[in-house]
Parts: sequence; structure tokens; C-alpha cells
Amino acid sequence: MALFAELRRRNVLKVALLYAVACWLTIWFVDVVQAEVSVPAWTNFFTYFVLAAGYPVALWFAWTYEITPGGLKKASDVDQTQSIVYKTGQKLNSAVAVLLVLGVLAVFGQRLLPKFEFLVPGTPEGDAPASAHVPADIRSLTLDNGLKIIVWPDHDIPNVVMYNFVRAGGRNEYPGITGLSHFFEHMMFLGTSNLEPGEFDRTMEAAGGRNNAYTSSDVTVYMDWFPVSALETIFEIEADRFQNLETYADAVQSEREVVYSERRSSVDNDNFSKLAEQMKATAFVAHPYQFPVIGWPSDIESWTEDDLRSYYETYYAPNNRTIVIAGDVTPKRIFGLAEKYFAPMPAQEPPPTVDTVEPPQAGERRIVVGASAQTPLLHIAFHASRAKDPQSLPFSLLLDILADGDSSRLHQLLVEQEGTALSVGAWFDEGFDPGLAYFYLTLPPGADPEKVESQLLDALAHVVAEGVSEAELEKARNIVLADYWRALSTINGKASAIGEFEVFHGNYEALFDLPSRLDAVTVADLQAAAAAVFDTDNMTVGVLRAPDEEGAL
Repeated sequence: MALFAELRRRNVLKVALLYAVACWLTIWFVDVVQAEVSVPAWTNFFTYFVLAAGYPVALWFAWTYEITPGGLKKASDVDQTQSIVYKTGQKLNSAVAVLLVLGVLAVFGQRLLPKFEFLVPGTPEGDAPASAHVPADIRSLTLDNGLKIIVWPDHDIPNVVMYNFVRAGGRNEYPGITGLSHFFEHMMFLGTSNLEPGEFDRTMEAAGGRNNAYTSSDVTVYMDWFPVSALETIFEIEADRFQNLETYADAVQSEREVVYSERRSSVDNDNFSKLAEQMKATAFVAHPYQFPVIGWPSDIESWTEDDLRSYYETYYAPNNRTIVIAGDVTPKRIFGLAEKYFAPMPAQEPPPTVDTVEPPQAGERRIVVGASAQTPLLHIAFHASRAKDPQSLPFSLLLDILADGDSSRLHQLLVEQEGTALSVGAWFDEGFDPGLAYFYLTLPPGADPEKVESQLLDALAHVVAEGVSEAELEKARNIVLADYWRALSTINGKASAIGEFEVFHGNYEALFDLPSRLDAVTVADLQAAAAAVFDTDNMTVGVLRAPDEEGAL
């Protein structure tokens, strides 16, 4: 008790208390700064280290000058009546009181504390939509490193979705590295300098989240779905894998074998994909859309460490990506986290542009693929337009009329009436560059592909000559609108749609023009689109069937 009383009288305990409160407020202030601006990741550690090292030093000085004989002698040399710390006792009392009041305000009234605006600039608010018909709460922000982030708040449920669009796909590849974009889709889950292989998934799942990804000829897209409580965790691990990916040699080789196995199962042993791969390689003679997204077998076997590192640094740079977030968030919170976790990523030189233009096709092309198949396959493709071309919307509606569902023209003609096909469908590759309008048919055993081809071409020629009816157009328009509103009713649909329009059309706000653009489409627009595409000189035909008994196709 005597020692405690002496320590108290000598103000040593006041020094300890003052330092403890000051440390707490310093840590709090650093956290405030980090929430507002981008600071190095080691800031917290450095702050804790300095404060922890300073605490015993402060106590040692107080003990030395207040308790030890040497310290007391020095103090008496300065002033024969009072010690140094004792003379400042009242000042210490005032300082402790002020810090305690500030501490209470920090806990119960944070907004009353000074924000030191000259040190802590506010979080960017982002850009509001330019068009009045776009939801007013959407915000976009482009960081200094070129990464664009779009936020669409939706507070219906406490969940969030993040779409990360990387402008890298099969069109960015060349012979020798085909399939590399798809390979990186796998590699991005296999570890960083901070996370062991598999730890990314384990961390996300432990926080209640899940993820997926896909690769196309144009983009690679990473999707995360998670509760809002995991928001900062997701930002942290996403920033880590987009900046610190490690291409572990054993993981690379293991994943190479996984991708090769995927190719065998999804292409080599799948008749539909086998024919489609050969069709694209035949339809395109110049443009890199000719390359399979999964890659040619010899390229999968021969990617080098330099290929991987160069591709990652070039195409996964922040200035080549767009992030879309929808859910129970606010733009300010998202932009604050983006400044903290994504802004430190350095921009890179823009990737090489794809300047090759596919020359106009000057005559029909044909391929026949032999494979063990009970039912022959017939694929017919025409060169068409790109995503942002005005012709793409009416042409997409036309394909819906022709081949979407059991009531479509081609299904009714070829499956229901003629019985020459078991199924028929179509898709339209709407990408950065002009893609293909692709019809695919499964024929009955023993069917004559030439006869079915003739029937399909006659149906297309009829559309070119006569067009479609107003009722057919209205039906197609209603289906597209229903799909549109259904997608925008979920946070996943919101993020996906906004991202696709931002990336492929150059402006996410164009998404909200779709209903009015659909209303403006006429039957004449569809007929003009048909005439521009359905030309046999612009056609590639592929047939897959089993060889006959003599081995002939």
C-alpha cells in the first residue's frame, strides 16, 4: 500500500493512465483514417508497435525521475521544492480529463469529434447516373488506377453480390497460349503469397459466401455471393488474389491436368462441342474467335511460367477490369473499401488491342466430322454483328421467333410438322467483335442432313422475303421484357446485367434503355436484319455423323 500511495503521489499512475487513454484514441483515429482514405496495409501493425514500445519507455521515465534516488536528485537540482512531474500534476489531471471526455465522445458521439478534414478527405460519393430513367441510387467510381466500380444498393435482404469483369478471353490469345484465359479462371482459386491453395474458398465459405467464375471468348468473370457481414473480408481476399497470385509450380501442373481432363470430357468426348469447335475454327479464318476458349491440346500442355506471369500482369491489372456490386450496401461504404483494398493496386500498360477484322466470307464453307453418333448433328452458322451494333437487338428478336421454344417457327416446321429433326435451337454470339448466328439441330437416326439443311434455308429465305408478323414480334418482345424484369428483380441479375452493358456496350445506363428500344423495333427492322445475315455466301455448315460400314462419311 505504501508503494501504491507513493506511485500515486508521484504521478506515475497518472502518466500510465494518460498514456493508455492516448494509445486508445490513437488507435481509434488510425481506424477512422483507414475507413476514409487508402493507407498502407502495415499501418495498423506499425501503430501498435510504436505504442507498445513507447508504453514501457514512458513508465521507465516516470519511475526514474519520481522514485529512484538518482531521478529525485536530478529533480531537486532543477527545483529544490517540487519534483518535475509533481509540478505538472495539475496539467496531467487536466490532460487525463480531456482525453477521457474525448474517449466518451468517440464511443457515444463519434460525429461530434473533429474529423481533421485536412488530413482525412471524405470518401468519394461517386458519379450519379446521367439519365433520369436510371435508378437514382446507382453510383459509379473510377479509381486512380483505372478500376471502375458500379454500385446498385438493394436493401431487401442482407446479402451482397460482386461481379468482377476481366476483359480477357479467347480473343486475347494466339497460337501457343490458347486457353490461357480459361486456365486463369482455375488458377485464381489456387493461392496467393498470403493465402495457401484452397484458403480463398475456405475463408469465403466460413464467412457464409460462395463463388463461381466463367470464361468466354471476350471476358473472364468472377462472381461472389455473400452476407453483408462478410463485406470487408471479401474485399480483402479479392484484392489479395488480384494482386498477389502465386503460380505454384505443383499447383500449375495439377490444374493443367484438370483443364486437360475438362477438355477431354467437355469437347473431345462430347459430339456437340466437338462439332461446334470445328465450326468456329472454320467460320473464322483471321479473327481469334476461331480459337476454342478451353484451348488447343498442345497449348494446354505447353504454357510456361513466363506466359502465366505476363498474362496475369497484363490482363488482370485494375485498368482492365470492372467491378459491379449489388445488395445491402451503400456506395460510400463500397468506395471506402475500394480505396482501402483496390486503390493500392498499380495500373499497367493497356493490353494489346485486337485489331484483326474478319474479312467478309466469299462463299459457303463445309465440314464433316466423323464420330460415334446414333443421331447426326447439323450446325449452320452465319457471320452477324457485335453486341453494341444497332442491328443486334432486332436480330436477337428474330432468332427468338425462329428458334426459341416449342412454339418457334423452326421447331414447329422441322420437329412438329416435317419430323426431320429431333430438336432445333439457336444462339447469337454478341461480343466485342462481330460473332456468329448459330443454328444447331439434332436429327433422327438415318436422317439426311442435306434435306434438313434445305428445309431450314428455305425457312430463312422466307423470312428474308416476307418478314415476320406483328404478333410474332410482340410475342418475342414480351418474352425479352419478362426476362429483363425478372433478372432485375434479384441482386444477382442486377449485377450481371449492369456489368454486361458496361463492358459490352460501353455504358451501364444503356441497360435501362432496353424497354424503349424494344418498343421501337419494327417488323421491317427484323426483315432487314435477316437480309443482312442469311446469305449462303456468309454461311458455314457442319455435319457430325458416324462413318458408314466402309468408313466413309
